[in-house]
Amino acid sequence: MTRLATTWLVYRLTHSALLLGVVSFAGQIVAFALGPLAGVWVERLNRRKLLVWTQSAAAVQSFAMAALALAHVITLSEIIALAVLQGLINAFDMPARQSFLVQMVEDRNDLSNAIAINSSMVNGARLIGPAIAGVVIAAVGEGWCFLIDGISYLAVIASLLMMHIAPPMMRRNATSMLEQMREGWDYVRTFWPIRTILLLFALISLMGYPYMVLLPIFAAQVLHGGPATLGWLSGASGMGALVSALSLAARKSVAGLARMLQIAAAMLGCALMLFGLSHTLWLSLALMVLAGFGLIQVASVSNTLIQSLVSEDKRARVMSYYTMAFFGAAPFGSLLAGALAHRIGAPHTVFVSGVFCVAGSLWFTFHLRKVDGHIRPGGQDRALEPMSLNPIERKTDRALV
Repeated sequence: MTRLATTWLVYRLTHSALLLGVVSFAGQIVAFALGPLAGVWVERLNRRKLLVWTQSAAAVQSFAMAALALAHVITLSEIIALAVLQGLINAFDMPARQSFLVQMVEDRNDLSNAIAINSSMVNGARLIGPAIAGVVIAAVGEGWCFLIDGISYLAVIASLLMMHIAPPMMRRNATSMLEQMREGWDYVRTFWPIRTILLLFALISLMGYPYMVLLPIFAAQVLHGGPATLGWLSGASGMGALVSALSLAARKSVAGLARMLQIAAAMLGCALMLFGLSHTLWLSLALMVLAGFGLIQVASVSNTLIQSLVSEDKRARVMSYYTMAFFGAAPFGSLLAGALAHRIGAPHTVFVSGVFCVAGSLWFTFHLRKVDGHIRPGGQDRALEPMSLNPIERKTDRALV
């Protein structure tokens, strides 16, 4: 609800595609810049307690947005400042949440299902939230969406406080934070499957995800609608995302997921190309379902494969690079999409984005066999073993397990 309310508020205040991209860029670039540092910090802290603090800070940010919007005094500079604050929170919140999920799953064989179910809940909200937001914005304005968001954090904080999870054994780090950051980078750089998956995910985040930023323009100018039309478009994307997450939750193994990653990237690209050409609401809604399916399939499969392959002592640091791949590529993509839409129009911009997604799928095809070689069909328990190029590190990781 908040994401849709923010984009509509910015568009209502400015009627500028470029500024839509600027606001999205400001909210995500901070998480990109702090990614490696945040990953090291998360590994040194109790993740449940850290999440309580990040969720509390996010609630304060949402209540501030609500107060300014409801008082009808909010300005573009205040929206950008609060977006930057949210990006700062996300820099620590996302790697903490992704790595904390593993602590909640007692049986590692259930990891891929747990990640998919988590995605199902998130995308269930994406399905319901925009439709509700469209009605709420049309009836009483954007401020109430921000207020509902702020209140929702209270339930998350209460859930975290009620959990009783034994934290993993924390080893005292004799190395400096800078050394740990370098070690995490070397692990991502030399571990070929994770590097390849992250590169594809970064490309999809750069070129595929920013279509969400331009949806207000499609709703108002291409399809000649309003907030309700924007809600339907976002809801259709959320429906595809929910189906995608549920299909992953039904899987019993990570075997074959690399092929799904390739197919999903191609599906997203084709859907965006056709969406850029569409001027009919029902066709645009159908294409948004396919785009949402492909986008979340790429994000969830990438998450599942990385979580399955990474060694436990480097999990938070590697997931910080996953966060960077999204929060680093997506803001530049949003800025690029806004600038292109300002010059060549939103439909042509989305079409070009789809072409790049298809190209990324074709590139991944040439590396698919090597990635599959690290994901054995014999069962997920074997696929979970991290494989480093350094044989000494492999022995150390096995000994730690």
